[in-house]
Amino acid sequence: MLDHPDRVEQFKTEISEMKLPDPSSGRDRLLLRGGAVLMAAGIIVAAVGYSLSHGTTNVLQQNDAQVVAIIGLTLSVVGGALFVRYSIAHFLRFWLARLSWEQQAQTDRLIEALGARDQTASRTNEPAA
Repeated sequence: MLDHPDRVEQFKTEISEMKLPDPSSGRDRLLLRGGAVLMAAGIIVAAVGYSLSHGTTNVLQQNDAQVVAIIGLTLSVVGGALFVRYSIAHFLRFWLARLSWEQQAQTDRLIEALGARDQTASRTNEPAA
C-alpha cells in the first residue's frame, strides 16, 4: 500500500491545508457519546416509568408514570438517532479519505503505465542507425 511514501506526506499536507476539524476531538465525539448515554438513560427512564405505572391503582399516578415512560422512549429515540448519525459520519469520513487515497494511487499507477508505454513506443519508432 505504501508504494509512494512521498505521496502519503503530500496527502497529509493537503488534508492539513483544508483546515478540517479533527473528528476524534470535539463536538462530534461528544455528541456520539451523548447519543449513547441518552439511549441508555432513556431505556432506564422508560423501565422505571413502566414499573411505576403498574405499582399503583391511582389513575392519576399511572398517567404520570406513563408520561415518564414516554419521555424515556423519546430520549432513547433521540439518543439512537444521534448515535447513528455520528457513527455513520465517522465511517463515511474514513471511507471518503480511503476512496480518495485509492483513486490517487490508481491515477499514479495509470500515469506510470502510460509513461512506460510511451517510452516503449518511442523506442520502437526510432529510425535504425
